[in-house]
Amino acid sequence: MLARAIYNTGIRLYRAGVGLAAMGGKKKASLWLKGRQHWRSRMKQAGIGQHRLIWVHAASLGEFEQGRPVLEALRRQYPAYKILLTFFSPSGYEVRKDYPGADYVCYLPLDTRRNARDFMDIARPHLAIFIKYEFWYHFLTELYTRKIPVLLVSGIFRESQSFFKGYGGMFRRLLQQLTHVFVQNESSLRLLQGIGIQTASVSGDTRFDRVAALLTEQASLPLAAQFAGNSRLLVAGSTWPEDEQLLASWWKQTRREGLKLVLAPHEIQESHIRQIQGLFPEAVTWSALKTGATASDVLIIDNVGMLTTLYRYAHIAYVGGGFGKDGIHNVLEPAVYSKPVIIGPEYSKYFEAVELVSQKGALVVSGLSNLEDYMKRLLQEPAFYAETAAIAGNYVQANKGATGKILEYIQEKRFLSKE
Repeated sequence: MLARAIYNTGIRLYRAGVGLAAMGGKKKASLWLKGRQHWRSRMKQAGIGQHRLIWVHAASLGEFEQGRPVLEALRRQYPAYKILLTFFSPSGYEVRKDYPGADYVCYLPLDTRRNARDFMDIARPHLAIFIKYEFWYHFLTELYTRKIPVLLVSGIFRESQSFFKGYGGMFRRLLQQLTHVFVQNESSLRLLQGIGIQTASVSGDTRFDRVAALLTEQASLPLAAQFAGNSRLLVAGSTWPEDEQLLASWWKQTRREGLKLVLAPHEIQESHIRQIQGLFPEAVTWSALKTGATASDVLIIDNVGMLTTLYRYAHIAYVGGGFGKDGIHNVLEPAVYSKPVIIGPEYSKYFEAVELVSQKGALVVSGLSNLEDYMKRLLQEPAFYAETAAIAGNYVQANKGATGKILEYIQEKRFLSKE
C-alpha cells in the first residue's frame, strides 16, 4: 500500500512538472499535455473499441521501431483485428501519428487508476503488447484484472533495476502478472528466474528483424546522393553536443580530400542547429540544400525520420550518445548496411553494442586522438575497412528471428482468432 501511494504521488508530481515545463515554453511538454486532452472523447470518436483490437504500446520512437516487426507481422496474420498504437513521449507520437500500419495512434493517458479503467472500458483489447521496458502499474494491473493477455517483447533487465531490489516488491508483482516476457538475452532471463519469474524466455531483440528489413526497402534520398557526389560520407547520427564538439575538433585538423560529413543531431531545435553551425561555419542544412546546390562539405540534417535511410549512403557511421550518461543510440541501423560503426565510451548498457565491439565491428573512441587514428585506418587501409564492415553486417544477419518466436507463441496460445 505504501509503495502504491508513493507511486501515485510520483505520477502526480510528474504531471505537475510537465505542466510547469509547458508554462515555461518547453515544446515537448506542451505537446505531451495537448495530446492527452479530452482523450476519452477522442478515442470514442475514432471508433476505438468497436472492433476486435490489438493494443501495442511504445515509450517513444526507438521502442516503436523495436516493436514494429511484431506489429506488422500481427497486421499480416490477423487482418480481422484493428491495431491501436500508443506512445508515452511526443518524440514517438509526433513522428508516427500518421503511421499507416496502425488503425489508431494516440498518446497513453497518465497512469492513474481511473484513467486505466476508462481506457480499458473504451478500447477493450484482446491482446496487449508492451515494448522493452514500459511498466505502468495501473494499466498493467487493470489488464491483469480483466484477464487480458499481456506480452512484454524485447525486454532487457539489469541488476540495478528496482525489480531486483528489496524495495521493488510492487514491480516484481507486475512482472508476475505479465502473461509472458520475451527477453533479449540470457542474462536478463537469469535475473528474472532469480526472482521467481518463470513465464519468460529468450527470443532475442526484434530490432534485428526491423533493421534487417531495411535492406529490402526501396527508400532513397536523392539529395543525399547529390550532396555526396564522388566523395565518401561520414554520417554521424543521433549526435549530442559532446559528439559534435569532438567531430568539429577532428574535422578542423584533418586532411579530408574526398570526404564529406553529414550530422543528424538528436535534438533539432533551432537553437541547437545554430550551435552546430557555430562549430561548422561552412555547413549547409538539409532544408537549405533542397533549394539548390552547395559547395559545402558539411550537411546538417534539421528534420527527423530519415536517419535510417541516410546510413545507406555512409562510408563510415558515427553513432552519437556515447559521451553522455544515457549512452549510445542505435548501432544496428548503420551496421545492417555493413558500415563500420564508431561510438563513444558509454555503451555498456546496450548488449548489442557490447557484442559488436567485442567482435570488432564497432570501434570505441574516448577522445580526439583515437578518433583520428580509427578514421585514418578506415579511410586509408582497405583491408581493415572491409573486415570491420563485414563484421557489422554479419552480426545483424546472425541475430534475426525474434519476431517469429513471438508470433509462434501467440499462435500456440490462441490469444487471437484468424477468422
